[in-house]
Amino acid sequence: MSYNGRAYDGWQSQPSGRTVQDQLELALTRFSGQSETINTLCAGRTDAGVHGLMQVVHFDTALERPENAWVRGTNSFLPDDIAVQWSRQVPHSFHAR
Repeated sequence: MSYNGRAYDGWQSQPSGRTVQDQLELALTRFSGQSETINTLCAGRTDAGVHGLMQVVHFDTALERPENAWVRGTNSFLPDDIAVQWSRQVPHSFHAR
């Protein structure tokens, strides 16, 4: 994913809810239609106001959707300054770090 971090309190979830992770998890959960929050893990973190380019993130879900649907569907619930670039199903042993 990529994002303009100007409006956010960094990557990692914070009580303010104004982080890239909070926005992504909200969008993924809304797109999935599930009641439980989809939690994400990231390859790294950024501080407040810092941008991210092609940051690797992963999450676990039993929900099956086409890879391009995860991109389009999640992006439809994200603010304009955050975008999922691509999506791939990976083995259970994969970790973004």
